[in-house]
Amino acid sequence: MSNMTQTKKKKRKSPQRRKETRIRVIFWICLILLLIPFAVFGWIIVSAWLDTGSPILGDRYTGDLDPAITKTDLDSIKDKVSSISGVEKAEVNLATATLRVYADITDSSGEDSARSTADRIYSSVSDVLSPSVYFTQHDGRKMYDMEIHVYNTAENTDKSSFVYVIETKTSSMETPVVQLVSEPINAELAQQLRDSVENRNKPTPEPDDSNEIVVGGGEGEPAPEEPAETEQPG
Repeated sequence: MSNMTQTKKKKRKSPQRRKETRIRVIFWICLILLLIPFAVFGWIIVSAWLDTGSPILGDRYTGDLDPAITKTDLDSIKDKVSSISGVEKAEVNLATATLRVYADITDSSGEDSARSTADRIYSSVSDVLSPSVYFTQHDGRKMYDMEIHVYNTAENTDKSSFVYVIETKTSSMETPVVQLVSEPINAELAQQLRDSVENRNKPTPEPDDSNEIVVGGGEGEPAPEEPAETEQPG
């Protein structure tokens, strides 16, 4: 009899236990779903904190710049540019898919000389790197850009003899373009900008109060005496 009673009690408790188990499962599922966004947000914050100060590097030229410019090519270009008449110093570097050639020419060189030197440098670069291959887009690939900087020494920047020419050939251009950047397109506007920069740090003169006209009596000054009345003879 006692065994039957215990069996009945177990049967009565079984649905209750199943219900409690179901509630626990639902509770943990809901708790996990609620914690997932907080965990993701926390991971983002921790990752950003750990990466603080580290540069974000990427390669936007994957699959492009083929064929590539090598260190040997740069050395060959520098040797050729240095041998050009009138070039006193030459520098060549390659950064962000742009080949830059810097040529410091003699102080006595003028605009025509700077332009012709830029053209000769372009020809020297073309002897090493064909523009149609290295500086022209083809087959949907990005290719290199070229900048040629020709100038006389920096000591002449404040003199009228200063000359600075830039010859540019991007991969989307068919022919290079030459610009004389040492001469402003709008000379009047350039002079206004220079004057505003020069006057920016000059102190503003204070007004001179020495010639100020005082109207009325000043503080502490005695009022003028009125003239005494005189009796008229009758």
